[in-house]
Amino acid sequence: MELTSIPGVGEKTAAALRELDDPERALRDGDVAALARAPSITEGRAARIARAAIRSEHDDQGAFLATPRAREIHREALDLVQRHAVTTYATRRLETLYPSSADSRIEAVRERSRQALEHEPTETVREALEAVETLDEPGTVRVRDRCLATSDAEMYATAREAIPEISVELVEDTRQLAELARGYATVIVLDEAFATVDIEGDVRVEPDALDEPERVVPERTLSVFAHNKQSLTAAARVHRHSALDPPCDLDELDDALDRLDEDGRVSGDAELDRLSRAVSDLDGVVSEAERVANDHLREAIETRDVTIDGTDLLSLVERGAGVDSLLQRQLADEYDEAVEQARAHLIDTLDLQDTESLAQRVFDAEPTYPVEHNEEALSRLREELTAARDRRSTARKQELADRLTEMRADCEQLVEQALEHDVSLAIAGFAREFDCTMPTLDGRGFAIEGGRSPLVDVPFDEVEPVDYRVEGVTLLSGVNSGGKTSTLDLVALVVTLAHMGLPVPAESARVERIDQLHYHAKTQGTLDAGAFESTVRDFGELVTETSRDARTLVLVDELESITEPGASAKIMAGILEALADSDATAVFVSHLAREIHEAATIDIAVDGIEADGLVDGELQVDRSPVKGRLARSTPELIVEKLADEADAPDEPADFYTDLLEKF
Repeated sequence: MELTSIPGVGEKTAAALRELDDPERALRDGDVAALARAPSITEGRAARIARAAIRSEHDDQGAFLATPRAREIHREALDLVQRHAVTTYATRRLETLYPSSADSRIEAVRERSRQALEHEPTETVREALEAVETLDEPGTVRVRDRCLATSDAEMYATAREAIPEISVELVEDTRQLAELARGYATVIVLDEAFATVDIEGDVRVEPDALDEPERVVPERTLSVFAHNKQSLTAAARVHRHSALDPPCDLDELDDALDRLDEDGRVSGDAELDRLSRAVSDLDGVVSEAERVANDHLREAIETRDVTIDGTDLLSLVERGAGVDSLLQRQLADEYDEAVEQARAHLIDTLDLQDTESLAQRVFDAEPTYPVEHNEEALSRLREELTAARDRRSTARKQELADRLTEMRADCEQLVEQALEHDVSLAIAGFAREFDCTMPTLDGRGFAIEGGRSPLVDVPFDEVEPVDYRVEGVTLLSGVNSGGKTSTLDLVALVVTLAHMGLPVPAESARVERIDQLHYHAKTQGTLDAGAFESTVRDFGELVTETSRDARTLVLVDELESITEPGASAKIMAGILEALADSDATAVFVSHLAREIHEAATIDIAVDGIEADGLVDGELQVDRSPVKGRLARSTPELIVEKLADEADAPDEPADFYTDLLEKF
């Protein structure tokens, strides 16, 4: 598939789509989630691209919705389905559904709809879907505990581009390499020439490191999973509570995600936790150890009498000695005990295991008061603990990243299946809310049984069912507020949904496969000469199109309002005659049905929405049109009611009877 051949896809968009692993498959399947992973492609844009690609795939010119009102019906139909979607993805994905004249496209969606109707939207699944989103790439992470080193300038530039997450350093000799080893927990050397060099610290010579960046920076993989952890966990829940076949082991995925914090750190490793606590608590524990030692030494001094003879005192004064010498001479044992307590407190509290000897040096054996730590030894201990922690963390990250890397493709599929399941559940929810069934597409015209329009502005369970069938050209008459426009809306909605491949709100429905739907809504007021001419021209073009083997359904609501009633009847009679000659299916709603029928040179079918009469000023109407019946008008019903009720002597019964005879 040539990407730029898709309407609306230029070179820039095509270049972005080529970043995907298989853009042709994504376009062919209308996979909005996959398309949205392309750089700078939003879900809304992905839906539009997918719809254009689908049209191109099925050679669909997109001319089905031929009038503004027809397009409004499609928009309203989509809204009815979309309001059952939980995720933004499903809402966008449903935008790829449109009424088509291509049999292959209709059948593809019909098959999906049939499968969707087998699903039961449950609250548990819907709650899980609320947290499912398409996998998103996080921003670039920055790693400071390791670096790359090379002596080659070209390699340096390549490394900086390949692995921007960590520092890349130029080194000339082992001395500079040793300096790096003192500043980083791990140094990865790209030059094989350093393979035989023995340098203190974690220095690794890996000439092929750039071939597997994720091994050098496992955070790259972990950040993706950490960033999308909520969505992945929710997608797993969707699969657990649905009849979906997961592409990976859900328990294994949950276990891996449980070990990953939302900031990308690995949890669940006791040794790493020990080292992390040691680093974070080190300064506080050292201060507490000093307090322990000084409390012990202070108590020893306070409870012991120290005697200094004259010779010793003179010697101390002559040497300028102070309390340290006094401690060494008189309280050596107590000082040693105080230092041992400080060391024990430090080692035991931090649970130091491999750095005990270094921890011992934090508190010197040389007597001082108060007891203070050795800053140089403490810094060294901090460096050792930090390096050990970072090496342990990196090792655990690499293990978890390796495990998650193997699952990444499956995880993408897991999320996409959950999102696509939301699309199916939206179709199923729509069908259940409006008691829908799958229509058949064959024959001529349409036949609807038990159809109820969700577009009527009353609660759906209060909508009266309508039976209506039409083959050929028909006039639909009826009383005001009898439901003529609602019937046209129902027909348009059923036909549109059927050609979208979706279920329709009826007990049963048969719809002719058509190429175009022309629905002309009721005009507001008489048109001026220019607008009248334009309207007549539109119908002239319509008649021309239908005469060219274009399968067309024409729905027109009260066209007589465009001009004077006498002229309107003649114009509509001519339009209906032309449509009948082209074998189009048409329903014209009009209050001039009798006049149109009389003006026509052919026998035009007339159906009527009958009113049984008036009760307390309200029409009693059978909403299903009666075939071959010219419905009585509201004025006729009112006059009939007045004539029937004119029993009192002072009422003009003859007047009402005479009026009634005029109809």
